[in-house]
Amino acid sequence: MTNSWNDIKNTDLVIVMGGNAAEAHPVGFKWVIEAMHTRGTKLISIDPRFNRTSAVADLYVPLRNGTDIPFLGGIINWLLANDKIHHDYVKFNTDATFLLKPDFKFDGGFFSGYNEATRSYDKSTWGYQLGADGYVKVDDSLQDPLCVYQQLKKHYSRYTPEMVEKVCGTPKDKFLKVCEMLGPMSAPDKTSTILYALGWTQHSVGSQNIRTMAMIQLLLGNMGRPGGGVNALRGHSNVQGVTDMNAYAEVFSGYLNAPMDTDTSYQSYVKRNTPVALRPNQFNYWNNFSKFWVSLMKSYYGPAATKENNWCFDWVPKFPGGYDVMHIFELMHQGKMHGFLTQGFNPLATVPNKNKLSAALMKLKYLVSIDPLNTETAEFWKNSGKANDVKPEDIQTEVFRLPAGADAEEEGTFTNSSRVLIWKERALPPPGEGKVDSEIVARLFLKLRELYAKEKGAFPDGLQHLTWDYVIPEVPSADELLKEYSGKAVSDIAAPADPAHPDAALKLLYKKGQQLAGFASLKDDGSTSCGNWLYCGAWSEEGNLTKRRSLEDPSGLGVYQHFGYSWPANRRIMYNRASADKNGKPWAENKKYVWWDGKKWTGYDVPDMKLDAAPDIGMGSFIMTAEGIAHLHAVAMVDGPFPEHYEPFESPIEKNLFHPDNPKAKSNPCARVFKSDMDAFGKPSEFPYTATTYRLTEHFHYWTSHSLLNAIVQPAQFIEISEELAKEKGIKKGDQVKVKSNRGEIVAAAVVTKRIKPFIIDGKPVHLVGVPIHWGYTGVTKHGYIANALTPFVGDPNVQTPEFKAFLVNIEKV
Repeated sequence: MTNSWNDIKNTDLVIVMGGNAAEAHPVGFKWVIEAMHTRGTKLISIDPRFNRTSAVADLYVPLRNGTDIPFLGGIINWLLANDKIHHDYVKFNTDATFLLKPDFKFDGGFFSGYNEATRSYDKSTWGYQLGADGYVKVDDSLQDPLCVYQQLKKHYSRYTPEMVEKVCGTPKDKFLKVCEMLGPMSAPDKTSTILYALGWTQHSVGSQNIRTMAMIQLLLGNMGRPGGGVNALRGHSNVQGVTDMNAYAEVFSGYLNAPMDTDTSYQSYVKRNTPVALRPNQFNYWNNFSKFWVSLMKSYYGPAATKENNWCFDWVPKFPGGYDVMHIFELMHQGKMHGFLTQGFNPLATVPNKNKLSAALMKLKYLVSIDPLNTETAEFWKNSGKANDVKPEDIQTEVFRLPAGADAEEEGTFTNSSRVLIWKERALPPPGEGKVDSEIVARLFLKLRELYAKEKGAFPDGLQHLTWDYVIPEVPSADELLKEYSGKAVSDIAAPADPAHPDAALKLLYKKGQQLAGFASLKDDGSTSCGNWLYCGAWSEEGNLTKRRSLEDPSGLGVYQHFGYSWPANRRIMYNRASADKNGKPWAENKKYVWWDGKKWTGYDVPDMKLDAAPDIGMGSFIMTAEGIAHLHAVAMVDGPFPEHYEPFESPIEKNLFHPDNPKAKSNPCARVFKSDMDAFGKPSEFPYTATTYRLTEHFHYWTSHSLLNAIVQPAQFIEISEELAKEKGIKKGDQVKVKSNRGEIVAAAVVTKRIKPFIIDGKPVHLVGVPIHWGYTGVTKHGYIANALTPFVGDPNVQTPEFKAFLVNIEKV
């Protein structure tokens, strides 16, 4: 979330798209209802199904699953054509005035630089023209045909209301109604917000789905402002936390780009990740990358990380590419992996193409499942009838189950969707032989280190020198862990008492061992240690700030500065400098948030700006970019600097209607797909119906299949179809039906409903089949089939999220 749950109460318009907040986030959704009741906020629900959010919305708008970019691109076209953009905001806070390179092109569904053999782009023609001074060339008049503004208009001029209706199946009048409700949000005294979830991310164009809406919010002037933003609704209470802390092949904790095989030295790695400012007087905050990285290595390796050994850079694994979950299972399926450890994760149910996953697990020597509950993954070897028809005697994989504690059985922090770290107490200890996750991992690590000491190994240094100075090594406490990733001084830290005179007497800032106040204190000389720069300051010398529970709110805007700790820097709205104009004055009094008081930046929140940067120097609001602006043209994206519509890999129509003459541009040309899966995609001639997966309020993923109360309210598996499709197939409510894709099948009861209607796509009806995900063959619910027996093994090229939300099936009465 760029903003927060409680900030929703400040918005004038809520769009829920790519999610169903009333169903999947019923507690957080109260802020939408509050805004509707207290300030007359309007709610728009845009979804393939008329869902629980739609039931309380002012406007419901249908669209075919997998066609979000045509819809959102149509909005961009309408906003530009009707001059419904916040001009002053756009010119100051985006790259609209920047001139693109003259060789940049888009033709036939491809941007310049595409290599069909590698399914990737050479981006050398993307990006901005630079002047002799090294800074971006601009056209403040917005008239140059190469400026981003004109290029944006050109790119989305094809996305007309007529094309939206033709591709999305959205009635033209409903699409235009959305545009007419959004247009007024470009006024300085208005803001709109977007709430999205997995309905956007789980596509082969998932990252671009989200980016298209971010571009709309930038054009409207709604980023960094109360009641605005682009707000991701997380599916677990701590998904944000695990994402922030994550360390794997592509990123380390705090979203630090991980070293790659091509980073031959520490110096080249830091250079690659330290951008050069492309406009004068910009903050360019990633210029501090080396401080974040060195502090992380001091957290990992302590005294072993020194300047002489480049802070243990050579000890850190370096991969030739992304080893995401899809790649892991592809390697496993090829027989290239001996063992697999899964912790708090049920991949057989949550990764696509269950049959491929099951075959892959059978090729392992061992599988370790760390979980409070039994899972389908831990019992992949067990015959459960047609839902998992395997022969245990033929499976040689040895399975170990380590019982873990549930969330209520350990203390520590959650980081919620609003990026707020909140401390939670332990309710009771795990039952039986259960242990909390940190203890399980600690004991595994200590045993591995002991084995390395005895038996040596190919490269023991990193494991042997890992810092492990907890009071009880086998049981690190939650307090110790929070202090560790919040950060401390490794040695005394001093600075000139008068910053204007570097030769002045030194002032002691921190004594050795003291907790740091924030990430501005981090150094790259080895004097600070921090397990995650974003969380730096969560436990300062003032104590554990995540335990705070004050509801003090002087602004009345829901800015609870003393409730928990929000990253970054306890800031509640990111990029909030954009809530004021280029002179530092709030855009509107009723949306006043942070401002320049003549000497410094101040306001109701922690300003997202260098505090003494006077507005007249032109420092931009988006301090994490090298230009100080937000990108409408984004070179960082793998599959194109402007979002473009590509059909799902399994589409009910034969062509991409934006590029009907180029079959190679039907689906995302850069999507993550393995050669072995190319033949597993279904064709509409055999599987004529589009399908999507989703969640229900009464269940929480696969966990609550073990809960009797949840089993009572949603006891058995079902699928949903329209009355029209039911009539066509001779299916009645309650009939058992078989839903089949090119990869597998499920059998469930049919719910025939008015809430699903066929889409009219290019003049022809397209039917939708809805598949709730929560069933499997463990737990106390009536056992059923894993929904991901149906889904395809293909993912978004930017973050590799699989395409669960759009695939092809056939359906028949059993």
